This record gives sequence, C-alpha cells and structure tokens, in this order.
Amino acid sequence: MPRFGHACLLLVLFLQLVAGHAAAAPPGLTRGPDGTVLRDGQPYCGVGVNYFGCFLRTLHDPDDRSFEAGFAALGEMGVPFARFCACGFWPRDMQLYLTDREEYFRRMDGVVRAAEKHGVGLIPSLCWYNGCVPDLVGEPMDQWGNPASKTSAFVRDYVREMVTRYRESPAIWAWELGNEYNLGADLPNAAEHRPPVWPNLGTASSRGPRDDLTYDMLVTAVRLFAEEVRRHDPHRLISNGMSIPRSSAWHNRAEKTWQQDTPEQTAEMLALTAPEPIDLVSVHCYEEALGQIAAAAAAARAVDKPLFVGEFQITEIDSPSARQALADVLAALEKARVPLAAVWVYDHPPHEDCNLTATNGRRWQLEMIGQEGRE
Repeated sequence: MPRFGHACLLLVLFLQLVAGHAAAAPPGLTRGPDGTVLRDGQPYCGVGVNYFGCFLRTLHDPDDRSFEAGFAALGEMGVPFARFCACGFWPRDMQLYLTDREEYFRRMDGVVRAAEKHGVGLIPSLCWYNGCVPDLVGEPMDQWGNPASKTSAFVRDYVREMVTRYRESPAIWAWELGNEYNLGADLPNAAEHRPPVWPNLGTASSRGPRDDLTYDMLVTAVRLFAEEVRRHDPHRLISNGMSIPRSSAWHNRAEKTWQQDTPEQTAEMLALTAPEPIDLVSVHCYEEALGQIAAAAAAARAVDKPLFVGEFQITEIDSPSARQALADVLAALEKARVPLAAVWVYDHPPHEDCNLTATNGRRWQLEMIGQEGRE
C-alpha cells in the first residue's frame, strides 16, 4: 500500500475509534424525550424492588453481609434494580460516618460491589429520613430551606463524597434525595406531625414551629441536592423521592385547609417538587393511589420528565387474586408508559406483612417482575 494510502487508512480508523467513544452511551439511566428513560442510549422500562435495609444492616453490624445473598437472588431472578437507603436512618446511625469515614465507606463499598457482581442496578437514596440531617447538625427542620445552613452544607458534602466515589460504578443507575419529604409539608395540623423526639437515637430533645416543613423549603432542598449531584455526575437520573401528593396538597400549601385538590392542582404539585435539574417525577402509590398512576404519568410528561413509581405493594401471599393484582399494576404501568417502578419491600423482616424474599411466600412477585424485565 502506498504510504499516503496507509496514512489515510490509519486516519479513518482513528476517526472511527473517536466517533465510537463519542457515541458511547453515558453510564446508568439518563433522561430521554417525552418522559422516557434511556439505558445504553435506548428506551428502557423496568420494575425493580426496594431493598431498604441492604446497607443499614451492615452499617449496624459489619459482620452482617446478608446483602450478598440478597443481590445474588435478585440477579438470578432477573430483577433489574433496587432502590435503597444509602445512609443512616437516625442521627445515631451516622456516627460512624462522622468518626471513621473509611470504615463507613468500606461497608458501603460492599453493597455496591455485590450489586455490580450480580448485575443489579442501584438507586441510592442519600438522605432517606428528613429529620436525620438537621438533627445530626443541631438545627431545626426549617434549615432545609436555607442554602447557607449546616444542613445544606452536610448534604452537599455527603452528596459529593457519595457521587464522586461511585459514579464510575456500572451498578449506579440514578440518585435520589430521600423518602417522601412532601407528606409532612404545609400541614394544617403540622404541630401534630413534627418529627419524633427520641434523644437516644440522636434526635433533638424537643420540637417546635421551626420543625414544620413547607413546600417552599422542600423546593429549595430538592434543587440544592440535584444541583450538587449534577455538579459531579452530568448524566444519571436524579429523583426527589417524593410520594404521590396528599389529596389536599395544593390547598395545604395555599390555604392551610383540607379542601380536595383538582387533578390540575395535583399535577401542579408534582411539577413544583421536581424543579430542574431533577429528572424524575417520583410518586409512591398504595391502595387507592394506584388508580392515579396514569394521571401522574401524564403530569410528568407535561413537564417532559419520566415518572418513577418508587413504591407500590402487593401484600398477599401467593394466590390467583394476588397474582392478578400484580399483573394489573404491571399492565397499568405499561399502559401509562411509566418507565420505572419498584415494589415495596425486599428482604425486610420488620415489614413481615409485605416482606418478599426468594424463599418466602411472596417469591412469585420477584419472578413476575424479573420475567417482565426479560420480555
């Protein structure tokens, strides 16, 4: 081959290689058009589980590595992903993070590596209980709404450490703030629903009006969290972790009344709590709320975001009616074009009334959602 032709061939090969790298899909799940989710650059739909305690158990006891068998079973049955509590629940649980960060992350590493080994995606919820961080840093709950607070500083630091440590892991599919913060916002009877006072668990010793959350505070907190995630991970989906809005959420916020919201007002509240750069509109749907999946999906698409049904539940042990109930939910998710959903709850003995494992009477749910992912 003439020298020039050889050089041209090398140039073509080089450009193809560069193009291939440029076209490589970003890691994890990303946001697609018209309320879709992309995985490896292609539209994706999947139903996973909530594996709430997989990290908490090893955080409490370093010899508890039950998550290894748990992820092995999920991988074997084809369950694609797990949402989990990626922090301590109570302030007391976060003492290891404060005193021995290397050991704290050694235990978190075990969970992430087990998920990698068995091909299970992860959606870590980084600040699960909304009372934990304010109590940990000695502030009232209203400091969620202050970007200059100790609460906000702690969230930024924890997000930065978690995201930079695990953003290269193929197991990480998305990031989430916490669990159902919206259910305590702007309640007319807020004084009756302040966080519990259990000093032995590290909580504040008393509560007052400054512990009453508002939606304005939550919007600030959600945006701050998402901006910090996006600073370190430009691609993966970000969820707020909210539940389906209370049936009076709009009126709670606007009037502090229990008047029922219209569908349009519910849609407004879903959009309010998912400000940019939040990608996913999150809802948790139980019982009658399962009937709102289609409306929630439409509201999410109206703001060009995917819907994540982060929790739903079938409590029955195996029976024809139970299998039909799960089949009905899966059909509703498909009809509403919901790309992500997760069953509550996998391998969590404290919730025995709905606990599903690979060895108990609810194994069939794992088999059904695993089969769903293979179709």
